[in-house]
Amino acid sequence: MRRSRGDERGGSSIPALAVLVVLGVAAVVGFRGAGEPDVDLSTLTSSTTHTTIDTAPLDSEPFDGTDGLVVHPRAETAVYTAPDADAFAKIGPTQFGPTWLPVVQQTDGWVRVLLPSKPNRSTGWLPDQDLERASSPYLIRVHTGSRTLELFRQGRRLGVWKAGVGARKTPTPPGRTFLLGSIIDNKRSASPVVLPLGAHSPTLDTFGGGPGTVAIHGWPRPDVFGAAVSAGCVRVPKTALALLQKVPLGTLVLIDSK
Repeated sequence: MRRSRGDERGGSSIPALAVLVVLGVAAVVGFRGAGEPDVDLSTLTSSTTHTTIDTAPLDSEPFDGTDGLVVHPRAETAVYTAPDADAFAKIGPTQFGPTWLPVVQQTDGWVRVLLPSKPNRSTGWLPDQDLERASSPYLIRVHTGSRTLELFRQGRRLGVWKAGVGARKTPTPPGRTFLLGSIIDNKRSASPVVLPLGAHSPTLDTFGGGPGTVAIHGWPRPDVFGAAVSAGCVRVPKTALALLQKVPLGTLVLIDSK
């Protein structure tokens, strides 16, 4: 399994944090449309925390919310620059457990999703028929200015906590991202639970053996909460982490400077 980065990260990955409410499943097909040939997936770069895909279209509304729709590619699937346009990457059914991606735009037969690859705010379009759909009622908000984290469910705030965020030279990247996976490793003294996000350090290409992936995790000392001291990750108290572990994969995370 891939290891995520963070100030202090490693370990093995586990399945999804919580069961998603499945809205519908469509059959996986190998065609882009009527009469169009299969895409040769072997020629495409996989969108993962380890890859950079410079041709990915960037999120044009990086601080907007969504309606909670998330999708899961049931097999390796091509990712397109626009509906019925060219494929520029592929996305697999697993990353840190099942791959669930938040939908930021929809049109007939297509959805636009946030991607886990670099650069930050990368997006791509997926054919609707290749996906399993679900809905997450949760929203995670991180405010690097006030150094706080908020958790909402169906618009109701469940809690707000002081959080450790990135230091000036290693900031937590702003914009909307998502809960990509979960790692639990009881040998890790700093935080056995690490929740990787689909975002990356803007200043570090690698950290702790991983690819510079930003994550939410705990910390054994309370003095970091409310401080800008991390390498980009978000450090939270145990009470916050316990609730965040119940949040489904693919859930939107909004990071701003408030």
